[in-house]
Amino acid sequence: MKILATCFFVMATGILARSQNVAMKSYALVHVNVFNGVEEKIYTNAIVFVRNGKIDKVGKVGDGTDGYEVIDCQGYYLLPGLIDAHTHLDNLAAAKRALETGVTTVRTAGVAGYQDVALRELARQHRIAGPDVVPAGVYVTPNLEETILADVRLGSLINGVKTDDELRLLVNTNIDRGARVIKTRGTERAGRPDTDPREQVYTEAQIRVIVNEAGKRNVPVMIHAHGDEGARAAVLAGARSIEHGTFLSDETLVLMKQKGTFLVPTFITLEDLTQPGGDYTGPVLELRGRFMIPQAEKVFKRALSLGIKIATGADNSYQTMSTSRISLECAHFARMGMTHFQAIQSATVVAAELLEVDQETGKIMPGYDADLLLVPGNPLDEIRFLQDALLVMSNGQIAVKRIPFGKP
Repeated sequence: MKILATCFFVMATGILARSQNVAMKSYALVHVNVFNGVEEKIYTNAIVFVRNGKIDKVGKVGDGTDGYEVIDCQGYYLLPGLIDAHTHLDNLAAAKRALETGVTTVRTAGVAGYQDVALRELARQHRIAGPDVVPAGVYVTPNLEETILADVRLGSLINGVKTDDELRLLVNTNIDRGARVIKTRGTERAGRPDTDPREQVYTEAQIRVIVNEAGKRNVPVMIHAHGDEGARAAVLAGARSIEHGTFLSDETLVLMKQKGTFLVPTFITLEDLTQPGGDYTGPVLELRGRFMIPQAEKVFKRALSLGIKIATGADNSYQTMSTSRISLECAHFARMGMTHFQAIQSATVVAAELLEVDQETGKIMPGYDADLLLVPGNPLDEIRFLQDALLVMSNGQIAVKRIPFGKP
């Protein structure tokens, strides 16, 4: 069965590869002010040239645009597309909604099957504009519940995923199916009223099995951990990032700095707990969110002071009712002490480094993917401008274009 499943995936991706005959347009984005993601400055009245899905060059007024389709950006501000390093995006409609908010790259944090892998391949083959996906596949958690149906090899895990061999089986099944990151659990969830998010789930020894097994195939591990004990176990075991981290102690934060562990706070999700609508609702969750928010803010500020690398994640599925957004996460980061420059970098170059795609995206530089977001004002001056996507380009394809507003 393992051979058949693997062959099916290879055949499916091979079909996509053979059908890659998508014509890529060349664009010249003129009359635009550029923040390149690296320098804390704006290049005024620039021209960004896009060819074959990549940034060809960044020029200036007077450079020729022959051979390019010209887009007048009307003096608005261009920055790298945003990165959501913690999402559960798993369908085409959700991918479109992510793009509409300026998100051009995502890392998934567990889905029901391997829909994230399929989305990744569609984006790579330019069948959809994006976003680009770093897929996790199935969540490595003690009880798979319905996700056990994701692959026939998981049938032996119907009674749980706890022993070393069971953990290795799930890790390798994920990677066989195309996962480029492994998501596992250090603590219980905050979004369920019947669990305490501080309670540790997997031990340091169990997480080390997961990290070591994934490491054999050069795949990093992200750890869901609100509580300190579970998070510290994950850091000691070699996890690449701690997701949430609401109750981290100073000891664990110092350890994260020493080991280079990233923090993805998903702060906007805690706000979702306290608000009607969105992905989470209910009186127990509202009370929990109100209690957790001040604690999470304290942890964020301490992590920032220590120089821990902090990346953005919205922790939603981009459903029709989802309210968490990366632009709002950036606004919280700025409110809690980051400069606007730092907050935008958390959603671009820092997140790209976390996802190990920093040589491909997160910057407006020649040779990088044409993942671009146009907003109505200077985000270095006012972070809220990130919330208004006027044009979104992903892999050189226009996913959103709301300008010009006037009729000819």
